[in-house]
Amino acid sequence: MNPGLIRTVRDLVVSVVFDEDYPDVHEVLIVDELGTPLLVDSMQPGGEALCLNINSDRRLQKGMKVKRTNRSIEIPVGEELIGRVIDAIGMPLDGKPAITNTADGQRNIFQPTGQGTGFGAVAPEILETGIKVMDFFAPFVKGRKIGIVGGAGVGKTVLTMEMIHNIAMSGSGLSFFTGIGERIREGHELYETLQERDLLKNTCMFFAQMNENPVRRSLIGLSAVTLAEYFRDEKGKDILFFADNMYRYVQAKNEVATMLGQVPSEGGYEPTIFSDVKTLQDRLSSNEKGSITAVQTIYVPADDVSDPAVQTIQHELDSVIILSRAVAEQGIRPAVDLLHTTSSLLTPEIVGERHYLLSVQVQALLQKYEQLKPIIAIIGENELSPADRTDYAKAKKLIQYFSQDMFVMEELNGRKGEFVKRDDMLKGVEEIIV
Repeated sequence: MNPGLIRTVRDLVVSVVFDEDYPDVHEVLIVDELGTPLLVDSMQPGGEALCLNINSDRRLQKGMKVKRTNRSIEIPVGEELIGRVIDAIGMPLDGKPAITNTADGQRNIFQPTGQGTGFGAVAPEILETGIKVMDFFAPFVKGRKIGIVGGAGVGKTVLTMEMIHNIAMSGSGLSFFTGIGERIREGHELYETLQERDLLKNTCMFFAQMNENPVRRSLIGLSAVTLAEYFRDEKGKDILFFADNMYRYVQAKNEVATMLGQVPSEGGYEPTIFSDVKTLQDRLSSNEKGSITAVQTIYVPADDVSDPAVQTIQHELDSVIILSRAVAEQGIRPAVDLLHTTSSLLTPEIVGERHYLLSVQVQALLQKYEQLKPIIAIIGENELSPADRTDYAKAKKLIQYFSQDMFVMEELNGRKGEFVKRDDMLKGVEEIIV
């Protein structure tokens, strides 16, 4: 078998030439002298393989020999992964021994295992998060997808951490957390919080944070969903899949596309942005064996919700929770924009007649509140009609009611977190609007 030879090295892109026995796309090649893995991204005419330097090894040089492995990136799967923190290629990040020789072996991260059938196979089942604003405006339904959308510093990660905490406490299902290009500190804090509260026993964690190269950041989502598919199909588990941050996934793919010299699409993103997002989202699906319920945070660059990447991701979601800087500045946490938060799951068939009718009434009050605000700024609240004054007061109470102290923030603000059951939350809303 003739080895390949490195022709060029440009940042993380390595061109390897083969005379024969061409490698496959997504195959891992090994640089003979160094043992460095290279991932084949595409095959060019003349037996040239464009590869990605997974480990950012700067020792690569022109003329080095490269051999095929006939394997792609594979991660270990099995019960041994529960409670562990691993990277995109299955190596541990928690200081514990590497995970080898699992009972169920390894799986290729690029090959979906088991066919998801969407949410049709799963009867609507509401999962309580204990967070009032979420349970009311964007019900958490098993097998569906929820997005938490907002700019920098408005509380996306805190809201996600609170959901993981509350759901892990209930012990229902298995939680996955996938950190994609976010701050290392946030991942460390989440790990510490789960460890202190003995919740790691129900959690698997995957990280490729800001310190990692774009190749690893673009692969971590596929690695995490590969293990999620294993637990769904082989163990019949219901998976709660948290991804922070989906925009960083697109950003990582965009950085790789730029290094490969691909012409960007309109908006400056990689030309394959739609298929990149679709490939990952389609694997976050459910079937008759188990379900994957996905919660994804989506960073909004410059607070521009119309950004092409944000729009592409939003189209894949059933519920979209919008976090607003204007709400955050009022000291309301979580800083949810109640008017612009939407959910296709807020129907009588899923949430019941009582919840649905309350949501219609609440939205009407909030709409009226927004219309009255500029009028009050000019003439004052006392000049309103009694009916308008009453509705305005109700809306203000509702906005305050949907703020809530978080368990994961207890040590920072000194206020005890609260978990509100869905029925109690509905009663609270009824007391305000009746």
